[in-house]
Amino acid sequence: MRAILATPALVDTELPEPVLGPHDLLVRIEAVAVNPIDTKLRAAVGEGDPPRQLGWDAAGVVAATGEGAGRFRVGDPVMFAGDAGRAGCNAEAVLVDERLVGRRPARLSWAEAASVPLTGLTAWEALFERLDLDPAGGSGRGRSLLILGGAGGVGSIAIQLARRAGAVVIASASRPESAAWVRELGADHVVDHHQPLAPQLAALGFAAVDRIANFSDTDAYWEVMAELIAPLGSIVAIVGNRQPLDLNRLKAKSVTFAWEFMFSRSQFQTPDMGRQGEILDHLAALLEAGELRPTLCRTLSPINAANLVVAHAQLASGSTIGKIALVGWD
Repeated sequence: MRAILATPALVDTELPEPVLGPHDLLVRIEAVAVNPIDTKLRAAVGEGDPPRQLGWDAAGVVAATGEGAGRFRVGDPVMFAGDAGRAGCNAEAVLVDERLVGRRPARLSWAEAASVPLTGLTAWEALFERLDLDPAGGSGRGRSLLILGGAGGVGSIAIQLARRAGAVVIASASRPESAAWVRELGADHVVDHHQPLAPQLAALGFAAVDRIANFSDTDAYWEVMAELIAPLGSIVAIVGNRQPLDLNRLKAKSVTFAWEFMFSRSQFQTPDMGRQGEILDHLAALLEAGELRPTLCRTLSPINAANLVVAHAQLASGSTIGKIALVGWD
């Protein structure tokens, strides 16, 4: 089968098809999407290291099922992010534990579906499992939420989920096109993260915010988050810190701080690992009903090393809006 490996350069190659485990699905890949984890793990592959098959966002068709798998049948269209401890999805056929898999939304293209899993799971877990928002829009309605990095892949789906949950969403975006994008997605207010945030929020009538979702840079915004968060508020972050964080900055306000890492469940094989498949199915239903819109903004074709290099470069530029996907094979 065709595959793309990081050596660290991205190269096209041929590999044997993988062998099913008991809970696995073998999925024929129709489209893949890229995320910052791809470029980070690619950068960790040194000269002389074993090559690595990257990619943790995909949509395709179930080609075979393990003896212990029962959620899906051969021929079912699915989407998944998978497990960062296993080979990624940049190949014609990949294995994934069926508990991490959701059905492909019927009204979405392959590329649109491939752009959902990693960012959709991250946003859902961050908002509803870390910040304790109510996905049904009950408790917490009207509470303020500042999303840092609103135009990126995670921010783009989080804005929509948070609005649906009843939060007042303030999204950060620094360019006219990214500001327009987050408004289209439903942000109530937009602030420029390249300018001081406190006076912008004050001008909007917010002396503090109830919750903060940092999908950008934890170190860069630590002090300002400590300043802006309301007493008894909550903060979630997804980007690891480079320097020590002074948690005492949050103590006087009794602020809750949480990390969100979408791969925690698969990495530690938690008893509720199947929750990710359930979340993906729920996201599929919302997308089919038109309650969420796809966040795909750029599609490249076919799936090969040359186009993956282009996608990685776009991510590294720091100017990506929404998601980038590759679709189809030569």
